[in-house]
Amino acid sequence: MRHRSIALIVATALLAAGCTAQVPGRPRAAKVVKKEASTETIQVRGSDNGPIDKLAATALTDINEFWDDAFQQTFNKQWKPLTGGFYSVDTADAAAKPPPCTQKAADVEGNAFYCPAADAIAWDRASLLPVLQDRFGEAAVVVVLAHEIGHAVQNRMGITPEAERREPEKYPTILTEAQADCFAGAFVRNVTDGKSQRLDIGADALDKALGALITFRDPVGTSPEDEQAHGSAFDRVAAFQDGFEQGTKFCAAMNVQNRTFTQRAFTNVTDRANGGNLPFSQMLESVTPDLDGYFKGLATTAGKTWPSPRAEAAQSEPTCSGDQGPVAYCPSDKTIKIDTQDELPALHKEFGDYATGTLIATRYAMAELAVLGKPTEGEEASAAALCLAGAYTGAVFQRQDGFGLSPGDFDEAVTVLLQFDYAARDAKGENPVDPGFQRVARFREGVFEGPRKCGL
Repeated sequence: MRHRSIALIVATALLAAGCTAQVPGRPRAAKVVKKEASTETIQVRGSDNGPIDKLAATALTDINEFWDDAFQQTFNKQWKPLTGGFYSVDTADAAAKPPPCTQKAADVEGNAFYCPAADAIAWDRASLLPVLQDRFGEAAVVVVLAHEIGHAVQNRMGITPEAERREPEKYPTILTEAQADCFAGAFVRNVTDGKSQRLDIGADALDKALGALITFRDPVGTSPEDEQAHGSAFDRVAAFQDGFEQGTKFCAAMNVQNRTFTQRAFTNVTDRANGGNLPFSQMLESVTPDLDGYFKGLATTAGKTWPSPRAEAAQSEPTCSGDQGPVAYCPSDKTIKIDTQDELPALHKEFGDYATGTLIATRYAMAELAVLGKPTEGEEASAAALCLAGAYTGAVFQRQDGFGLSPGDFDEAVTVLLQFDYAARDAKGENPVDPGFQRVARFREGVFEGPRKCGL
């Protein structure tokens, strides 16, 4: 029987190289609960009444209260709480009872899902929620459960498994998953605005929680038409951010006509074989002249002369103009200095070739701002550079020939933007856009709205 799943087996997703975006670092366990829900509020069947189920019950209590108001405001109808309830499953116990939509408890391993047939939600308390909490903080557990409630919202909207089978072109899985991410974002905004009685999610906790969405992305190269497609990391974070910024009415209006997905399947054997990644030296040889051509075009359109900044190799982090990270725009001699020996090659190896491309693009963007006579210092300049790097990325994404993006490149961009603020520093290495959530948002504006959104 079909159910709405969080998408991947977490034990595999977090540990198997090559299947998901790895988010490095120590376990992160930011606390978000300020007041636990009473046990009478949300009944969790099969619970051991341990800390992880108490966290789940607290989150679900708040999510349910949010939809009490939001559903009425969005759909002019009364919210109906889940009739089938909530199930905590100890998948380490072979004798554990299976929840709805499953044959045995092991079917839930590493997963959380909404079962429309029973109007119920179930989760693995042994190897899903504790792993998320340890690695990404309590906010990640909240986001996952808010996503599953998002599927319950869809069920009440009439987006049922039967409707999806009748009209698969209208309700592809990648769209319904994005919409559930969007609803989760709208709920989290309610929390960050201080409207929650029990939860408090700050900027740092939110950045960490988005690491879970990156982990739950589809494997690189998955077709967006795949029946089980849930979206790339970029698409999932984008949907979450749209809910966070635009609210539930925006999410409810999402459809195949107004939603752009960046996820793409591999189109050739070579790209598939190398995971869509060029070697470091080849990436530099390809992206720097392409960036030069793109920003020359913007400058020429504005009636300015583009000086074609020289891309020069540095043996370590450039220091020509403050600490801009492993790539720097040097205003004094109008060069782009690139660390080819130390951190940038390491980031390239860890995250992929377009992490490299994204960092370099923001420094060419700084050169563009200088040519146009716009500020290159201050947070406004940092935000404009992020946006312009996004505009370049969006332009490359639309191309049919020449230098282009591979499946996974958008994910590499969003990962490096969340993890590091290098791309968001100004020409003196100062005034970064923070937190990572906002860095991704500024980049996305350029991708989807072009350079005019960046102030050009």
